[in-house]
Amino acid sequence: MTGWPATAAGRRVVLLVVHTGRPEALRVARALIGRLTDAGVAARVLAPEAGLIASATAEVVPVTETAAAGAEMVVVVGGDGTLLRAAELARPARAPLLGVNLGHVGFLAEAEPEDLSGAVASIAAGKYLIEQRMTVEVTVRTNGEQLAATWALNEATVEKAARERMLDLVIEVDGRPLSRWGCDGVVFATPTGSTAYAFSAGGPVVWPEVEALLMVPISAHALFAAPMVVSPESMLAAEVIGVAGGQSETAGAVLWCDGRRMVELPPGSRVEVRRGELPVLLARLPAVADAETPIGAPFTDRLVAKFGLPVEGWRGRGDRGVRSGRSHGRPDRPEAARPAGQRQAHEEPSGHA
Repeated sequence: MTGWPATAAGRRVVLLVVHTGRPEALRVARALIGRLTDAGVAARVLAPEAGLIASATAEVVPVTETAAAGAEMVVVVGGDGTLLRAAELARPARAPLLGVNLGHVGFLAEAEPEDLSGAVASIAAGKYLIEQRMTVEVTVRTNGEQLAATWALNEATVEKAARERMLDLVIEVDGRPLSRWGCDGVVFATPTGSTAYAFSAGGPVVWPEVEALLMVPISAHALFAAPMVVSPESMLAAEVIGVAGGQSETAGAVLWCDGRRMVELPPGSRVEVRRGELPVLLARLPAVADAETPIGAPFTDRLVAKFGLPVEGWRGRGDRGVRSGRSHGRPDRPEAARPAGQRQAHEEPSGHA
């Protein structure tokens, strides 16, 4: 057993979150439900997805914050976008996420469809590691009053609402003003999000185990507008002075968290970003020996596969090299994660990435 809470009936339960717009995802979801059931693990699916998955054995639950309550794990069938959606359900339940990748090579998804047998066997045996990923808490204030409070796993982004205008922002670190930018926006990212929107905006790639917060300007017109990496204990902020060239009181900026949750930001709004108290948990499976697509690949190998980086001629470590863009090696952060069976049910996550 894994040490994660079982249901009231004492059963082991896994919640599936599926990209139902893809026929392959539906096929993989049905196969997963069948194999989990055969292994003695009950499957749970979300009500809006149940009709398309069409499983006679899976439990159907509504999409609420309690959807993953009592689940040992949340298995995501789709890409990293589907996994970010599932994180909204898994995080409050303290349930680890395991992604079956059907998108491009994902940084969050752990297994490929051809790995299903090995993945289910590892889940059934409780042989997986739990990795904690740092999150950020985001607070929006207007005239000193709280307008919204939300969170993000990848990033919180302040963006202009109108394409033809720039934003006028004052950036702050730890309660002190740093610079005023005319820009398209700013990305506040976690290490996990460093390979997402922050990377596209010119930010650095940060390994997941590094504890830090990133601040990356988007097309800033300023003397000093470099990407910055700050302490995980810092508080970052952006004040919306207005929209350059206009005096409108309507929302000239918007806040997006993980590309899923949006808040309109009228002039005078202040967005505060700090380390989240509650991390997102990821399940990591043992590497499959002698497989072309092992699971639990090191982050370096994920980078090579994601960006198609040239590594020909590498003479490093023999059969742990990269073959055809796939990695052979150990799970991410083995030194920082523990077998799930060694984690006590009452133990609280520490919040480290």
